[in-house]
Amino acid sequence: MADLFVLSKEALAGMDVELIDVERAAMGLLRVTIDHVDGVTIDHCQQVSNQLSRVFEVENIDYKRLEVGSPGVDRPLRNEADFLRFIGERAEVKMREPALDGRRMYSGLLVLPEASGEAADAQAVDKTVFGLEFEAKKNEVQLLTFTIDDVDRAKLDPILDFKGKKR
Repeated sequence: MADLFVLSKEALAGMDVELIDVERAAMGLLRVTIDHVDGVTIDHCQQVSNQLSRVFEVENIDYKRLEVGSPGVDRPLRNEADFLRFIGERAEVKMREPALDGRRMYSGLLVLPEASGEAADAQAVDKTVFGLEFEAKKNEVQLLTFTIDDVDRAKLDPILDFKGKKR
């Protein structure tokens, strides 16, 4: 069977959307997650659904329902381009190995640290070094530096205010 992600990515190559994920779910559901620089609209979802329906029919991909949607506010960060795109945003990062204070899970502001020390060493071997500014203790901000290879998984971690109060 064809790799659904690769097949879908090729089918959407001419469209102005980014394919995030293709997942098979229960009862024949194919869940496709897309993103767009200006946000995903219903029109984007409809265009992708129409395109993939035709491609999957030609390729004999077995499914009952196709669901196309956005990644949501907690969008996964999977590659260097994702991390670069969301510099300055809040993110949650789980490291492969324990880092500062023996922790693996961090939440804070995604940054590009200045090229010095460990960051310069990693950049010398062509790996982009990212940073996460997080609150280690009350009113004490610490910087965790890492490369994509150090990350187990990551996602955006926005602070949502449902009360409508301005801060």
